[in-house]
Amino acid sequence: MNRRIFNHVVGVSLSLVLLAGFAPARASEEAPDALIKRTSTEVLDAIKADKAIQGGDVSKIITLVDGKVMPNVNFTRMTAAAVGRNWRQATPEQQKRLQDEFKTLLVRTYAGALAQVKDQTVNVKPLRAAPTDTEVQVRTEIIGRGDPIQLDYRMEKTPSGWKIYDLNVLGIWLVETYRTQFAQEISAKGVDGLIAALAERNKSNSGKKS
Repeated sequence: MNRRIFNHVVGVSLSLVLLAGFAPARASEEAPDALIKRTSTEVLDAIKADKAIQGGDVSKIITLVDGKVMPNVNFTRMTAAAVGRNWRQATPEQQKRLQDEFKTLLVRTYAGALAQVKDQTVNVKPLRAAPTDTEVQVRTEIIGRGDPIQLDYRMEKTPSGWKIYDLNVLGIWLVETYRTQFAQEISAKGVDGLIAALAERNKSNSGKKS
């Protein structure tokens, strides 16, 4: 897939992940597909109404992600999966640094795409899961101009409700994409090398306009 298109679509995807902040307390009792369906429209509407995000204000987006996204995404699991087998060998401090830098990378990389949310809507497909399942895949499509865009969520059931730990854009899983990149960096320079590379990339991105 063209990297620019992938970045744009994942940016829109991350905007949909903001569903958590708009969900009431009963969200923990909702089925995962019902949660996605009910809140996605609210999130899209909120982004369309936020002039700062539309203008690509990275600091505003980071604040929004910190307050609304992180409590509702299993980001530890997402980062661990992206780092792969080396995660278990990393120290707690290294794991924290990896999570912080990975989050910043995702937000800064896709901040520009968030600003491009315009007339998209979401179609949630029927959930293929048993009532007792604790991990499911919610399949959706982003409807806008052009062909529908496949967007699937991997979610897990936790005591505090369903949480997202990976997403698939047009057949490409986000965690798998980064796992390949991270494995190459760790093989060459170790976990600290990956942390340094992410920090340098984030520093470089912070000086660019979205």
